[in-house]
Parts: sequence; structure tokens; C-alpha cells
Amino acid sequence: MSIPIFKRILLKLSGEALAGNQGFGVETTRIYDIASELADVHSLGIQIAIVVGGGNFFRGVAEQARDMDRVSADHMGMLATVINSLALQDALEKRGVYTRVMSAIEMNQVAEPFIRRRAIRHLEKNRLVIFAAGTGNPYFSTDTAASLRAMEIKADAILKATKVDGIYDADPLVVKDAKKFSEITYMDVLRKGLKVMDSTAISLCKDNNLPIIIFNLNQRGNIRKVVTGEKIGSLVSAGA
Repeated sequence: MSIPIFKRILLKLSGEALAGNQGFGVETTRIYDIASELADVHSLGIQIAIVVGGGNFFRGVAEQARDMDRVSADHMGMLATVINSLALQDALEKRGVYTRVMSAIEMNQVAEPFIRRRAIRHLEKNRLVIFAAGTGNPYFSTDTAASLRAMEIKADAILKATKVDGIYDADPLVVKDAKKFSEITYMDVLRKGLKVMDSTAISLCKDNNLPIIIFNLNQRGNIRKVVTGEKIGSLVSAGA
């Protein structure tokens, strides 16, 4: 049996990952596939927290929000993450994983408020925790929320699930000979302007020496491979 190299992780999922091939909303088959994979990883004894984006419903900085007030648009984006969190919670609990949704915006009828000590206690009791509504503040992305929450719960690493198998110097879906970085430093990510996470999120991780692993979610079993130490994807760290 594979032995996990992490005790506690924070997984960052994009909203688009839940939309599957339909591109909008939540695709039931896709979310059940993700939940099944998470249940498998959870069974290894790893404490898992998740931050999920809202881009499959509404993206505050996108074309659809162009003429809107930025604060209003960002609040709509935060509410979209709550919808995704509840959908993921339902799929996980159908797989027998006790799950709690904690929201940065209070909405007591549907989710617990985010309280750091309570979140850590849930993880210690082997519950999977989903952090919804970003940081609760406009102008901050869910990437930044993921970095912040990971540090608050003292996670060992951030795992960022994407649709490509790591970090490249150009978009590998567009540029055929794009170069992949198996390891890269925080400073190089910022210096080269690589679209890994936004600069605020990267800076937070750098200041607190929190490693980030970027990997392809579309290949089944990759979450398990990352947490058991297989060399897949790209690692962002302070370097040697």
C-alpha cells in the first residue's frame, strides 16, 4: 500500500473542473468522479481541505462582469463557490465521507461560518472541509483564498488541480514546444509572470515557505499519486 507523504493538504479545484465537458454549471458524472477519487485519497488517512472556484457559474473579472461594479461582481463569484461547495459536499457524502462546508460569508442555513479552530478540529476528526466564498473580501481570488486557508490550517502543501500536467513557459495547449518545469522557485514564477496562481497567492506561499504542486486533474488517480510522493506535475518551492 502506498504511504502518504503529507498529513494535511489543501486541494484547490477550479469551478470549471466541476463543469466537465458542458462548460457551465455542475456535471453530475464529473463531480461524482472527483468525489470518488477524493474518497479514495481520504481513506489513506490524509486530512483534506478544499477550496473550489466559481468560474463555472460566474467569474468576477470576466467579460460577463465587464460593466458591473467590481465589488458586486466579486460577491457574485463568491456565491458561485458556495453552490459548488454544496454540490461537492453532497457527492462526497454519497461516498461515505463526512464533509463540512465553511463559508467566509455567513449563511448559517446552508454552511458553517469559517472559524479557524473549528476547521482544524473538523480535520482532526477526519472530516473533509470545504472552504467556500473565498476570503469573504472582493479583489481577492480563490487562489489567494487557498493560500490563506492552507496557512491558517497549517497544511503541508497546496495541491492545485488543473487541466494541464504542470507549469510551462507558455500555454502547452497552444504552443507545441512549450517547456515544462518539473521544479521552479516562487521567485521565478513571479519573475517570469507564469500563470500558476495569482501573484498575491504566490507571495503568500513564498513568505510562509508553503510548497505548491500543480498537476493534471483529468488523469484519474493523480491526486493519490501526488500525496504518495510520485513525481508528477510541477513543484513550486523555495528551491535549493
